[in-house]
Amino acid sequence: MPVNRKTSSMSRRSLLHALGGGAALGALAGCGVPAAYVSPGDRAGADLSAGDKRLTWANWPLYIDTDDNDPSKRPTLEAFEKRTGISVDYVEEINDNDEFFGKISPSLMNHQQTGRDLIVISDWMCARFVRLGWVQEMDRAKQPNVTKYLDPLLRSPAFDPGRKSSVPWQSGITGIAYNRRKVGREIKHVSDLWADDLKGRVTLLSGLDEAFALLMQGNGVDVTKWTADDFHKICDQVEQHVHSGQIRRFTGNDYIKDLSSGDVLACQAYSGDVIQLQADNPDIHFVVPEEGAELWAESLMIPNLARHKANAEKLIDYYYEPEVAAELAAWVNYVCPVPAAQDILASSKDKDTAALAEDPLIFPDAGMRKRLAIARDITSGERTEFAKRWNAIAGL
Repeated sequence: MPVNRKTSSMSRRSLLHALGGGAALGALAGCGVPAAYVSPGDRAGADLSAGDKRLTWANWPLYIDTDDNDPSKRPTLEAFEKRTGISVDYVEEINDNDEFFGKISPSLMNHQQTGRDLIVISDWMCARFVRLGWVQEMDRAKQPNVTKYLDPLLRSPAFDPGRKSSVPWQSGITGIAYNRRKVGREIKHVSDLWADDLKGRVTLLSGLDEAFALLMQGNGVDVTKWTADDFHKICDQVEQHVHSGQIRRFTGNDYIKDLSSGDVLACQAYSGDVIQLQADNPDIHFVVPEEGAELWAESLMIPNLARHKANAEKLIDYYYEPEVAAELAAWVNYVCPVPAAQDILASSKDKDTAALAEDPLIFPDAGMRKRLAIARDITSGERTEFAKRWNAIAGL
């Protein structure tokens, strides 16, 4: 099985601290600053797509397939350009959600063009863009593949019911990774992290948006409608485990190094990272706890006043063709938002590629899917209070 070659993007979800740019946005929205919100009638700009065959797409580094012999070539993207005649300026400029927000928010807030027709940001940040009216609804009549093939589990998150303004680019799961040989037993529950023999060898994710849902699920909470009481209960529990020495530390994606070295035996982890770890160490396992795990996505959105909206919609729909989605999934190894791509991979004559179709971390099986949920986002009114408490616990 090919390893996940998207190594440098592994830092994305670990750098999403709730304070900084995110807190500023929360305060802005919470104060009801009139200039921040853009009403529906002011979001669309003149669409030049028909006569101007191009678009600008901002994405994360190493988040698209490249040619093994020439990393500057992107096979699926080049095939789109050849088929449609649309030239794509593909810019790998997103390294952190808050940082990118800071880069484009002045334009969006002041009703100006961002210079980008398509962006990819994490769903919790997508939620803020939707609340502020900073992105346009897409014309699903022009996106038959999205309508037909988008995974039902990802179709209607709380922040964007019906996915009117967002389409998942890739998805993933926040669960538990552990060293089966060194632990000496299976881990099946979030509560297993608190076993005495794991004391000092457990890590949790440091980012508020990354950590809270799985911990709530361990308490039996329905994370699609969690409450402030659920959040504070989690904080009380985590504080106890910090004080007892059960939790070694809070991490970004550096949990990968700790787990590989054996300094950590079990930790919160992302499914895409574990595929890479398993290639080097088959003793590393990833588990969706019996109580459930968080399903997340990083999604495509069209910002206000984009000049090539129809071109962007066409590109999004292209990536929802099962054959194209399969080619992308075989390279990035994240949860594929197009389940129909599984059969395409399974039919491959290449054994390693065909094996990907059976990997539940790319195509979750029926049992795993029943335990996955998209957590409701943290509202602007909650964020400042929750971030202050969580960051004090995590030492941020």
